[in-house]
Amino acid sequence: MVLKKQTVWLITMLSLLIVLSVYYMLPGDDQAAMTDLEDEQTEEERSDEEEGDGAESENFVVSELPTGDYFQTIRLETEDSRSEMKEKLSEVISSTTATSEEKNDAMDQIYSIETMSQKESLLEKMIIQEKNYEDVLVRKADDKVNVTVMANELSKTDANHIMQMARDEFGMLDVTVKYQGEVSQQEESDDDEQSDDAQNQEQEYDDEQSDDAQQQEQEEEDEQDQEQNQEDQA
Repeated sequence: MVLKKQTVWLITMLSLLIVLSVYYMLPGDDQAAMTDLEDEQTEEERSDEEEGDGAESENFVVSELPTGDYFQTIRLETEDSRSEMKEKLSEVISSTTATSEEKNDAMDQIYSIETMSQKESLLEKMIIQEKNYEDVLVRKADDKVNVTVMANELSKTDANHIMQMARDEFGMLDVTVKYQGEVSQQEESDDDEQSDDAQNQEQEYDDEQSDDAQQQEQEEEDEQDQEQNQEDQA
């Protein structure tokens, strides 16, 4: 009987030790898991911040582009956007679940995108050949056509003529004509030279004033010396 009680007591103590061991082990695991989770969140935040800075930088880099590069950038962005759109429409055409009406509508949209791009390119070439602009950017969006020419000025007559050319190509739509010029390096160099000349003139003017002041002081000293000599003689 005594042996049986000892056995029960021993089993009870072992069970208690096991429970306590499990109890003290679990918080450590949870804490480690929380630490790992915090590390992952910190890394994700750093990554997001770096991506955000990159976007702003890209952004900062795009706005500083010269006019010619700006035109080319807009063309590439438009081409990428339309290519992505055509790719999605092509997926509809090749889909086994799309209806015939949906496939026909997708084909019509692809045709409209390609036709619009061809008309934009053709109008750009026509305006450049006729007006001898360095570059022209034509973009149609919805029911509006935007035309931007690379020039330092644009007369009202030329703008009206470009509007008519756009309507002849796209139909009676709302047309906006703008111009965008760029300051030449010669003009910037001239501005720098004018600034240097102004600084030189200002320096020369200051030097002349300094010389005049010194001369006036010398004359005053000479007069004082003469007066002192006269007093001594008297």
